[in-house]
Amino acid sequence: MMVVLPSLALALLCLLRAGAEVPLQPDFDTEKFAGMWYVTATASNCSIFLKMKDGMKSSITTISFTSEGDLAMKLVWPLLDKCQKFELLFQQSGQAGHYMGTCAQEKRDLLVMETDYGHYAILHEAHHSETEPSTTLQLLTREQDVSPQHLQKFTELIPTMGLTKDMLAILPKSGEC
Repeated sequence: MMVVLPSLALALLCLLRAGAEVPLQPDFDTEKFAGMWYVTATASNCSIFLKMKDGMKSSITTISFTSEGDLAMKLVWPLLDKCQKFELLFQQSGQAGHYMGTCAQEKRDLLVMETDYGHYAILHEAHHSETEPSTTLQLLTREQDVSPQHLQKFTELIPTMGLTKDMLAILPKSGEC
C-alpha cells in the first residue's frame, strides 16, 4: 500500500498536467503583435530540438496576419554555415491568440500565452504527431537582448507546461542572418 500511494499521486499529477489548459493573452491584438521578433529562449521536449539545442543561436521571426485573420510566420535560423528560412501559416481557431496549422502531416496548435506587445511574448506550440507529440515554449523579444525579468517569467512557466529546465536553450545572439 505504501508503494502504491506515491505512484497513484504521480499518475494523478500527470493527468492534471495533461489536462491543464494553456492560458491565452486576454484581448489579443493582432496589429500590436505583428512585426519582427527575436527567438531568444526555447524549451521543448522534441527530440530533434534536444539534439540541436546546444548549437542553436537566436533567430528572427516576422509575424503578420492575413486578411482572413490567419497568422503568417517567416523565420530565419542561423544553421551551421547558412541561414535557413521557413514560412509557416497558422489558421485562426476562432479564439483570439490561438492558431492551428499543419506541417509535414503534423497538426500544430500555436497559442500566444502572454505578451506586452512592445518587449516580449511567450508562445506555446503543441505538435500532435502519432510518432512523437511534443510541446514547445518560446520566448520572443523585440530586442535581441532578453531582460532578466522576462527570462525569469519564461523559466517559471516551463514546469507548468510539463517541461523541465534541462529542455531549455537560452539562445545566444547571432549577427549572421
